[in-house]
Amino acid sequence: MHDRLAPLYSQHLATLRGHADKALALGGFDHLVIAAGTPLRKFLDDQDYPFVANPHFRHWLPLTDAPGSWIVYTPGKKPKLVFLQPKDYWHVVPAAPSGYWVEHFDIVIVRNATDAVAELPAATTRRAIIGPECPSMPGAEANNPQTVLDYLHWHRSYKTAYELELMREASRIGARAHRAAEHAFRAGESEFAIHMAYLAAARQIDAELPYASIVALNEHGAVLHYTHFDRTAPAQSRSFLIDAGASAAGYASDITRTYAAAGHDEFQALIDSVDAAQRDFAARVRPGQSYPELHIHAHHVLATVLREHGVIRMDAERAVATGVTSVFFPHGLGHPIGLQVHDVAGFQQNEMGGSIARPAGHPYLRMTRTLEPGMVVTIEPGLYFIDMLLDELRAKPEANDIDWKKVEALRPYGGIRIEDDVVCTHETPENLTRDAFAQR
Repeated sequence: MHDRLAPLYSQHLATLRGHADKALALGGFDHLVIAAGTPLRKFLDDQDYPFVANPHFRHWLPLTDAPGSWIVYTPGKKPKLVFLQPKDYWHVVPAAPSGYWVEHFDIVIVRNATDAVAELPAATTRRAIIGPECPSMPGAEANNPQTVLDYLHWHRSYKTAYELELMREASRIGARAHRAAEHAFRAGESEFAIHMAYLAAARQIDAELPYASIVALNEHGAVLHYTHFDRTAPAQSRSFLIDAGASAAGYASDITRTYAAAGHDEFQALIDSVDAAQRDFAARVRPGQSYPELHIHAHHVLATVLREHGVIRMDAERAVATGVTSVFFPHGLGHPIGLQVHDVAGFQQNEMGGSIARPAGHPYLRMTRTLEPGMVVTIEPGLYFIDMLLDELRAKPEANDIDWKKVEALRPYGGIRIEDDVVCTHETPENLTRDAFAQR
């Protein structure tokens, strides 16, 4: 894979340098200084949380474990990496940089934070320092200028060929692990055991995954962010919802699948309908498509699914207008994805900043922009049977148009969510997730 990445990385870095040149000019700065960051200390403890490098740092380099390191970019000059390799016998010291990207950087190895700061442009110069708000490195406090961030975030929405190749790899790893998780579900394992099977197949520990996995059996699928992991398998596993991703050089995949146990045909039929709808939504990830309008369209389609399966007795227009669909589909259709699972600039108006409001009645939508080539978004419709929301619906006039016996029959299955990562291109969308599952 590294042979494929080398030429792509060269092009990627040239793109980043061009964006940095423009961002610095807009903000009135001479240098872009990016902190990898340092681990966060647990409160009243001498241990740290797992380290997660600043996404701006990972945008420039495939280094995910370089705490205390810095990137310095000055227009017209070769980028510089100040790499912290401390003298330490308590922890594994990061290995010296190597690989397809090192020739593009002037690399200085230092042994402590003070020496690292000494390698940065002087404090008397005009520095745009991007990093955590309170870095533990005196003399290099981040200022995170908004003009610079807005410009860089806007252009991070459009993935380079290098980034897409890493996201394909993250999807392949995730798909492999999802197959192992489904196998464990079919074998009757507990949520905890399924999660362990996922980690083993991904060959990544929890801290390396892009987000905390959701592994939900039966009614637990109705908890949108269920991360409990029962250690004991239920007496009967009726359904399984797993929302779990993987990482590749700092880039994320975000994949959700829902399964019915053998013999649970009614729930399987509902899964099949949501899957067909999801494939159609993913096929609409095309240039010029308003993401909020696609989200609203999804509500109308899911209303039709609910009606066809006998859950509601009203037409789609009324189900959406009265908020009934939001009871069964209470989250957004998806979000941008890349270096972060919920990537930046999903609401941004243009490269100078600004914000595009969510449509009324849809407070949890995570993207309001119009799709353009190079964007990568998730498409994740769902249908759930959530007691709190169902109880609120029972008190409304629309309750008369709900088949509550059907709802009660489906409640033990929790819910359905199906999620793919999709690239908007000039032509047919590239479905990273479906392509990864198709590879054996």
